[in-house]
Amino acid sequence: MSSQQLILDKITNVLKATPTNLEADLLKIVDEAGRIFIGGAGRSGLVSRFFAMRLVHSGYKVSMVGEIVTPSIQSGDLFIVISGSGETETLLPLVRKAKSQGAKLVVISMKAKSTMADLADLVVPVGANNTDLFAKTHGMPMGTTFELSTLIFLESAIATLVDQKGLTEEGMRAIHANLE
Repeated sequence: MSSQQLILDKITNVLKATPTNLEADLLKIVDEAGRIFIGGAGRSGLVSRFFAMRLVHSGYKVSMVGEIVTPSIQSGDLFIVISGSGETETLLPLVRKAKSQGAKLVVISMKAKSTMADLADLVVPVGANNTDLFAKTHGMPMGTTFELSTLIFLESAIATLVDQKGLTEEGMRAIHANLE
């Protein structure tokens, strides 16, 4: 089997196991938020940046946690955290701070139960908490399965959002960064 087919098969299996209602639940809480703050560490942080950019293109007020221009989080805001383990040490204080300020919390993880999940208003367990789907696989090192599956899950959510809101390519391009 080719490496490409291995990766596609793994991601397909994870996404098939992920409950379909989670996309709608995520989009509902996103749409109800005043402002959206997004964070993650390492490769999950990169996936969080993809999602943040797509939300901006879709017209939402979004800030990346940790950037120097990120405003203070407040009641009515939403903090979306991507953490495979739900235990990322650098993110836990941020999660606790957001909750203490009255923000809602979404945790996107491979685990339905974790320290972060216990504080969350919504947990999105990519792969439906089936740890076998994330077993070590030669050719997909160090979290690749979670990160790529999460990226595809979130891109699918954006595609649904674009359809539901009747957004156009032209309208989204008008919001796209032009100082790059």
